[in-house]
Amino acid sequence: GPPRHEFRRMITYQTPVLAEWVDYNGHLRDAFYLLIFSYATDAFMARIGVDPQRDQHSLFTLECHLNYLHEVKLGTEVQVRTRVLAHDRKRVQVYHTLHLQGADEVLAASEQMLLHVDLKGPKSAVFGEASLAVLDEAFEAQRHEPAAEYAGRRLDEQCQGQQESRGLSR
Repeated sequence: GPPRHEFRRMITYQTPVLAEWVDYNGHLRDAFYLLIFSYATDAFMARIGVDPQRDQHSLFTLECHLNYLHEVKLGTEVQVRTRVLAHDRKRVQVYHTLHLQGADEVLAASEQMLLHVDLKGPKSAVFGEASLAVLDEAFEAQRHEPAAEYAGRRLDEQCQGQQESRGLSR
């Protein structure tokens, strides 16, 4: 796999914000944040050695939380950085962050639970040993990074303590 230092700041996708991705305000539409993160997941999948064409295995997204933090405008050069927050033999929890090219400020964040799938079933499958080794190496390289600020949140946390909140408390 790639050397450990390449995992410290794993850039999985880079793109300018395209005209067909923006709304009438010239801002990136909410659905296209997820498209950008989806492309980053594809690159992450390749980085850990999962190749649907070669071995009929893939990653399926089981759950996704997406935080929109700043507007992103037409033509802006952005990049996605990806962290491995946790994994077991079949699943990996990733944390994607969207940044201006080379900048540290987080424009959006997405925590995702991905399942390794044998497409011949389709059914869940244990990662290959090489993929598990790369996941372990990425996790170890990133474990001392600052906390993933928007990971592990629940939607109703946003309204707790608000006097006007209706029906969102558990």
